[in-house]
Amino acid sequence: MAFSHRFHPTCLREYDIRGVVGKTLSEADAFAIGRCFGSVVARAGGRTVAVGYDGRLSSPALEASLVAGLLACGLEVIRIGCGPTPMLYYAARTLPADGGVMVTGSHNPPDYNGFKMVLANKPFFGKDIQEIGRMAADGDVVPESAGRERRLDVSGPYIDRLAEDWDGGDRHLTVVWDPGNGAGAGIVTRLVAKLPGEHIVLNAVVDGTFPAHHPDPTVPRNLEQLIAEVRHLKADLGVAFDGDADRIGVVDDEGEILFGDQILAILARDVLKDRPGATVIADVKASQGLFDEIARAGGVPLMWKTGHSLVKAKMAETGAPLAGEMSGHIFYADRWYGFDDGIYAAVRLLGVVARMDSPLSEARKAMPRFFNTPELRFDCPEARKFAVVEEVKARLAAAGATFTDVDGVRVRTPDGWWLLRASNTQAVLVARAEAESAEGLERLKADLVAALAASGIAAPDFSGANAGH
Repeated sequence: MAFSHRFHPTCLREYDIRGVVGKTLSEADAFAIGRCFGSVVARAGGRTVAVGYDGRLSSPALEASLVAGLLACGLEVIRIGCGPTPMLYYAARTLPADGGVMVTGSHNPPDYNGFKMVLANKPFFGKDIQEIGRMAADGDVVPESAGRERRLDVSGPYIDRLAEDWDGGDRHLTVVWDPGNGAGAGIVTRLVAKLPGEHIVLNAVVDGTFPAHHPDPTVPRNLEQLIAEVRHLKADLGVAFDGDADRIGVVDDEGEILFGDQILAILARDVLKDRPGATVIADVKASQGLFDEIARAGGVPLMWKTGHSLVKAKMAETGAPLAGEMSGHIFYADRWYGFDDGIYAAVRLLGVVARMDSPLSEARKAMPRFFNTPELRFDCPEARKFAVVEEVKARLAAAGATFTDVDGVRVRTPDGWWLLRASNTQAVLVARAEAESAEGLERLKADLVAALAASGIAAPDFSGANAGH
């Protein structure tokens, strides 16, 4: 029987395939992904694909259908079971395997799920994902043949490898961990037994209903439990992860949140001690203070596009040992494999804190203080979002403004900067602004509103937009 399949048009995203289970994403979709991605692997001469899945309730069934599609391509499928996305990346890199697929909804609501893919240890995204859609619709797959599968537990080697890079000496730290009932829960619980110090793990059972709070550490309310426990125990720091543990959130010994760019600044200083002159990459949403700090520490700051797949590709191109995003994706190629791994980033951060002469809160307070908006996401029709950014860019150029256009437009003024970009995954525009003063921030917000108004777009909601960090 000839194979043919059509995906819901909203599922094929820039960095992954994602949808609402039972509405825009189904087990038939999972089979089709296996059939098409498996064909890509087979046509490239590959024979083996590693597969993992997260703790969401829908993940086991989607994983089984995905595996069936891969097996129909005549491939060997190595099923590593439930765990964090970085463990799948680790498996694909070390087994070795020709490709890897992770079934994960990441930080999305519980009824979502999706698929992240790697091919020959490189991210599989953008046009590659659109090609999966075309192959499915056209039935453009390799002839059906019987593959074989085996189950392999890589969690032990992965945990040992994580612990191997602990470099904090013997200082006793008290650390609170919150995997948020996500896929990293079991790994964290076993890892901390191998690390010096006292470790308290909250929400340590994988539970796809996420009973304590949603696993997205970029949202402050999701860190409230962690903050309370850090303050109660007078711990040295707390770390949290998203649902598949490829992103990290951090609170210091005072229970104050460190944002993604602040975390990266601390990690960059440490890496640059041993690798002076190295490139450190951050996305366009990061603070100017981070780029300045990288340069001050002897590194070469590189501003790049938002998106974990795009950052990984740029790291490989430039040889950068470290990169990060405001969203909490931290990528280490220094002693690690170049992929984003929240748990590994936590191990390295603990090492830095253990070697500090003062609390982590002192490092936070020593950073320049800026007045900034949160990440502002506001609706814009899919057909208009990129056009709006191009219209704004054209007017800025005509006015002689100073701006960077690596991902949307990031405009520099004497007050600071503002950013406007189109989301690659949703029908929204994304904006952010940062200034050295509250008054400067108001001027930047007015500039942004005017730029949007000229394209017929209403101003975003600036609620909470005067917070400093």
